[in-house]
Amino acid sequence: MGQTGMEYLIRFEAERCIQCHGCETACKSWRGLEPGVRYRRVFNIWHGQYPLITSSSLSLSCLHCVEPSCAAACPEGAIFKEPEYGMVHVDEAACSGCGVCVEACGYGVPQITGDGVMRKCDVCIDHEAAGEAIEVPPCVDTCPGTALILERVDRSEKVRHERLIQKLYGETRSV
Repeated sequence: MGQTGMEYLIRFEAERCIQCHGCETACKSWRGLEPGVRYRRVFNIWHGQYPLITSSSLSLSCLHCVEPSCAAACPEGAIFKEPEYGMVHVDEAACSGCGVCVEACGYGVPQITGDGVMRKCDVCIDHEAAGEAIEVPPCVDTCPGTALILERVDRSEKVRHERLIQKLYGETRSV
């Protein structure tokens, strides 16, 4: 039974990211995603001007937002937030592949796959690998710097994390 007001979050700690792309590779490999589809993306963000240049990273997947704009925009009602754990799911049978959710998401997370259905990160918690249920998503489990952390947080903490990621994602767009 879920805790009232608590939701799952894969927290990203930028200062721990070593830009190895292991999380992106683990997700793509474990899920067997088709070419061009990525549920998790790693961005390299450059700061400053030559010769004083630094870089940082952003590992981004679905944030399972407290108020998901993709769900609000979906004309089919195929995207919904389950209340117990705060996960945003897609009813693939109801999805028309119209792409409205892609436009609505401020992070470019939804992916329309080759079969014309929107798919995205679902945190892998309910999936099985080699016949065993997993407790930690492959992206989190693979990260050598522990830059990704699966945790349960209250909604206000999740909103704070969404704002941080929004700021970092904005930096990837301004380069």
